[in-house]
Amino acid sequence: MKISPAVLLVVFVLPGCIGRSVPDPKDAAKAYAEAAAKGNGDAIYEMMTESAQKARSRDEVKRLVASERTELTEQAKALGAKDTRAEATARLRFRDGEETALELKDGKFWITSAGAVPGGARTPEEALDQLRRVVARRSYAGLMRVLTPATRAAIEQDLRSLVGGLEHPETLPVQVSGDSANVNVVGGHHVRLKREGGVWRVDDFD
Repeated sequence: MKISPAVLLVVFVLPGCIGRSVPDPKDAAKAYAEAAAKGNGDAIYEMMTESAQKARSRDEVKRLVASERTELTEQAKALGAKDTRAEATARLRFRDGEETALELKDGKFWITSAGAVPGGARTPEEALDQLRRVVARRSYAGLMRVLTPATRAAIEQDLRSLVGGLEHPETLPVQVSGDSANVNVVGGHHVRLKREGGVWRVDDFD
């Protein structure tokens, strides 16, 4: 549980919190140093995240603080040193589950690298890794971000055309043959259906 002179504070940024003032990480570091110096288990517990509090109860933290009083005192001294700097990072979560790491500097959060942004790969390997992750999550939004603008536009136009052609399905010419059916949709699309267990499902479409 040792803390180096560079203290790392993790801040979770949610869409509703953007635009609000960002707490100074130095204040948190100072508060922790004071609690550590006093062996104040309650204060340290209150500074823990919800997930950390679920992992350890208040009584467990107080016992840990009491048993590690010497080490905590050393940490408090390290935090008060002149060369100590406080760093803050944030994780911005996209609606499809993707996360981007940000770094707090001069009162603002900055993206640390273009590769951290979905669709911002700097190497072919990074692009392939992003493709793997969005496909693994079955994320349509994520997939659109990693495609080139031309490919993305073509796919979206094709899907819009398919949606328009299926707007009035009762008017489409459906050719049924046993448990299979074929439908030619306006716009040059074709849909193949298959009946399984009495339920019709889309088998393929283009």
